[in-house]
Amino acid sequence: MITIYAVSLWLLVVYSSEAFPMRRPQGVSLPNNARNILISKPKPSIRRFSVPNVSISSSNGSSSAQINKKQIRQQLIKSEGGPLAFNTKYGALNPFAIYYGITSIVLGLVWFVALSFMQLVYKITGDRFDRKRRIPVFLGHCWGTALLALTGSFPKIEKWKIIKEFNKSGRKAMFVSNHNSWMDIPFIGYTIGWQNYKFVAKKELENVPILGKAIMLSRNVCVDRSNRKSQLVTLKLGMRWLDDGVNLCTFPEGTRSKTNRLMPFMGGAFKMAQKAGAPVIPMSIIGAANVMPSHWLFPYRSARGVCKVIVHEPIESLGKTEEELNKEVREKIIEGLPEEQRPLN
Repeated sequence: MITIYAVSLWLLVVYSSEAFPMRRPQGVSLPNNARNILISKPKPSIRRFSVPNVSISSSNGSSSAQINKKQIRQQLIKSEGGPLAFNTKYGALNPFAIYYGITSIVLGLVWFVALSFMQLVYKITGDRFDRKRRIPVFLGHCWGTALLALTGSFPKIEKWKIIKEFNKSGRKAMFVSNHNSWMDIPFIGYTIGWQNYKFVAKKELENVPILGKAIMLSRNVCVDRSNRKSQLVTLKLGMRWLDDGVNLCTFPEGTRSKTNRLMPFMGGAFKMAQKAGAPVIPMSIIGAANVMPSHWLFPYRSARGVCKVIVHEPIESLGKTEEELNKEVREKIIEGLPEEQRPLN
């Protein structure tokens, strides 16, 4: 029944996409830096009036700037998602985004039930079963693969053979990529394949419904940036996973880039791989923000034919300082990015 419902919604969205192609509406002219305007904070224009014994300040520019920003956002959303796109306080939506969201939630409920069952199993067995927490990762991969399949959002993978050949060696690595969209997460999982891997993620993600449960049950490496002691614990946990034959994945920028350009890497991003002597496999993710920018609640279009993941050759960490490793990995990621995603400096 769920499958029939999802397929029906998919057909509806395909029809909507044909009837209302996602192109910029006639007469709508957007500034080239529209996205930058949306993420910048308006600077109010202050005027001062002198009255005997009274000093009054007013900021008419603040309200007009807010109105202008709202208009630009609305125009940008329409230009991206088509005439049926609209904004909400949680993010923009259009027919495809609604379909993607419903599909994600329906599959997520099945995922949640499966995770809850495994949580009970681990509690009964006293964590003696599935010590590397392979099953929760497998369940998450099933969710991500099904979601990409039902929404037609598989990215194109270039040089996929590099990962397949690396897996034959029996070694484990740290997979890293640029990050400017939530779509990067399922893209990385799909690219790595049916392997056991743990994400190095910020601790706040544990509070996200369903995803947070999966993160904790899979024993991903969660970093609390405000706690130095926690950072040392997570460093040791990441090194232990690599020593135990489990891959790590991370976004060295630390957060999503809202300008679509590669940001500086955070300090310590490669320390786990460098300390464990594990290789780093860089990946360049192209076009993810053209499917789901930061101001959208769900993707507004299919990733097919839009997004691409380029896999680069493994970079050995042995005999290199963390700074040298950082520089070499960054150069490789930049090498695979188009001009509009490369850093300006």
